[in-house]
Amino acid sequence: MHRSRRAKIVATVGPASAAPEVLESLFLAGVDTFRLNFSHGAHEDHAKVHAAIRALEEKCGRPIGILMDLQGPKIRVGAVRDGKLEVAPGEIVRFALAGGDGSKGAIPLAHPEIFAAVAPGHDLLIDDGRVRVRVTGIGDDWIDARVIVGGAISNRKGVNLPGTVLNVSPLTKKDRADLAFGLSLGVDWVALSFVQKPSDVIEAKGLIGDRAGLVAKIEKPSALERIDDIIRLSDAIMVARGDLGVEIPHEDVPGRQKELVRACRLAVKPVIVATQMLDSMIAAPTPTRAEASDVATAIYDGADAVMLSAESAAGQYPREAVEMMDRIIRSTESHKMYRSIIEATQPEVEETPPHAVATAAADLASAIHAAAIVAYTSSGTTAARIARKRPALPTLAITPNRDVSRRLCLLWGAHSVLSDDVHAYEEMVAHATELAVAEDFARSGDFLVVVAGIPFAQAGTTNNLRVVSVS
Repeated sequence: MHRSRRAKIVATVGPASAAPEVLESLFLAGVDTFRLNFSHGAHEDHAKVHAAIRALEEKCGRPIGILMDLQGPKIRVGAVRDGKLEVAPGEIVRFALAGGDGSKGAIPLAHPEIFAAVAPGHDLLIDDGRVRVRVTGIGDDWIDARVIVGGAISNRKGVNLPGTVLNVSPLTKKDRADLAFGLSLGVDWVALSFVQKPSDVIEAKGLIGDRAGLVAKIEKPSALERIDDIIRLSDAIMVARGDLGVEIPHEDVPGRQKELVRACRLAVKPVIVATQMLDSMIAAPTPTRAEASDVATAIYDGADAVMLSAESAAGQYPREAVEMMDRIIRSTESHKMYRSIIEATQPEVEETPPHAVATAAADLASAIHAAAIVAYTSSGTTAARIARKRPALPTLAITPNRDVSRRLCLLWGAHSVLSDDVHAYEEMVAHATELAVAEDFARSGDFLVVVAGIPFAQAGTTNNLRVVSVS
């Protein structure tokens, strides 16, 4: 089976979707990669879901990607007086590092890293920005701030600091334990929260090695300032619009999304657009028109994948949400404006043989109306170089590496097939033709464009292109 679309769907697993029969229905409805959110659930719960997905993969004979999402540091106020503290614009409140009694003069904030980094003029956003205060003075164990946007501060509400870079690792003790567990299961991707700077990615990659791909979640303004380095060090990017939309102005989020998608295409890295895409489908069988437009916009931007969060994890209509996202993607990709928009945002190609061959393959395949591009890829890089071009026809990505075949479930336009290595040129051509026919991408009389690296099974050597007529 193969999808009649190019962009991929990531769906979060939760109480509404963890049962094996529901996972199967979501996969058949269109899910390409499942997300395990380690902010919730016990290890044994995630292990059961992982085993069910791998059993489903075996049953369907198709690779399925699994992404684990680490929680990251959580910065929160402590308990406040009577459980809720009303603050009004213009008031001065004080945050206490220790011993706060929960009054306006001593709101507990047990995070020494904030006291070490914050400065007058910096903002603290409480409860996703529902309350905003601006720092007016600081001491060793206190922070005074003027209320800019008033409201209620409740117990344990989250705190965002958009103008402050904290000296804190993105990997808490819990994250490190979760990461070790997820890697022992054999997840394909690890999503890293709270990325502020390139060294955060380096720290995580040092623990992950080559056991999984690393997805850097872009949710902090400081990450945007070093985005080129973060993309270069990561294996993929997630545009985490929820937290990002708290810390930067709402009106800036759409433009930032476009910038990030384009930067990832240029760097040949997959990019996921996430958060609240079909949010109303948590409780309703259909989305709003605005949500449908939001998903379509991500597809017009050229995103590799779009993601469902609570819609599939805890919503009442998980399958319907996947089916709706699938229909929106297919409708958008078939619209008469889609190709012109995608081609207008085409990044410049690097002047190297591998990139030039991949680009030429995409152009040639379109020019001769080939049925598909067949890419032999040991690391996934050849398929990713072709995907950067966003060709109008599908890519059949053949790899001998099971891990690579699963990670390709996040890549735009790639239909991955696990197959044994080939060792001779004519064997390569014959094998490509056989698989294209078997996977229902081609039939007698069709043309295929076959791309490979010679010598075979050597990563990064995209250097050969062949036109094949299917007999």
